[in-house]
Amino acid sequence: MATHRRPKQPSRARVSVLTAAAATAVALSAQAGAAQAAPKPTKESVKAQVDKLNEQAEAAAEKYNGAKEQQQKLQRQVNNMQDEVARQQAEVSSMQGTLGQLASSQYRSGGIDPTVQLMLSSDPSRFLDQASSLDQVSAQQAQTLRQLQEKQHKLDQDKAQTQADLAELDSTTRELKARKAEVQTRLAKAQALLNTLTAQERAALQAAETAAAQRASRAAARTALTPALAGNGSTAAASGTAQAALAAAKTRIGSPYVYGATGPSTFDCSGLTQWSYARAGVSLPRTSEEQANAGTRLTLSQLQPGDLVFFFSDLHHVGIYAGNGMVLHAPKPGASVRYEAMNDGYLPFQFGVRV
Repeated sequence: MATHRRPKQPSRARVSVLTAAAATAVALSAQAGAAQAAPKPTKESVKAQVDKLNEQAEAAAEKYNGAKEQQQKLQRQVNNMQDEVARQQAEVSSMQGTLGQLASSQYRSGGIDPTVQLMLSSDPSRFLDQASSLDQVSAQQAQTLRQLQEKQHKLDQDKAQTQADLAELDSTTRELKARKAEVQTRLAKAQALLNTLTAQERAALQAAETAAAQRASRAAARTALTPALAGNGSTAAASGTAQAALAAAKTRIGSPYVYGATGPSTFDCSGLTQWSYARAGVSLPRTSEEQANAGTRLTLSQLQPGDLVFFFSDLHHVGIYAGNGMVLHAPKPGASVRYEAMNDGYLPFQFGVRV
């Protein structure tokens, strides 16, 4: 009789080894596929991502700066109104104290005059409505109370409206701050990607940027030595004020770009223009969008040294025209105040403004 044996089952150890080997093969295959599907970014594409994120971050920062300035302005208004309300309330309280003394005197003499009762009423409007029918009331007292009541009412309305505006602005500021943080997070990711490039690639990018800045500086020096090159069809600054603002900005060359900074050692773009014009005796608004309405608008051919120049469709970047097709500005994070050619493609010119 034949003996039937069941096939020998592989051991658990052998199954584990085979499973692990299969998993490794799948993982290696997936990694190989991913590597083929996503080649390493070039240094040019990485730089383009960083530049785009810089642009978005600066736009968000300018809006945040504007909201913060408006918030501070409203807070000052609220504080002033609260002081005024307190002053008026003190006057009302003083008058009520005087009337209280009169009421006490009348009570001791046998009763309180109906006029005094009305003036001490918890409802001032009731007194004002009925005071005119009482012969005993002082016209001056009634007029004073009416003025105080009306002023108090207006102040309460203004205070309530300002508080509502401030609450709305607080909400907007938080939203803008969150947007700024989001952009900065993406910027950090792009910078991390930039750091994956080789040292030679990073050095090449830096060398190209440095060379462009040096060319712009040499052109600026030629402009200073040759007035005929000072502007498009112009041989001098737009005005003494513009010349002084440009001269002030030149003293800040090399100062680092920092979001929200207004000097004297660090700047963002509108912080530099505001600081420079302040040195020339002109108070500019805080943001680039507001500065765009600070004077007469100009085309490219009308620019003269010292004019403000605005870039990008939403006007989130501003600098000072330096002549010979160049701008002196605080460009972006990781860079410093410097000259830059306006025709290099990075700065889409919109218009100029003469303050």
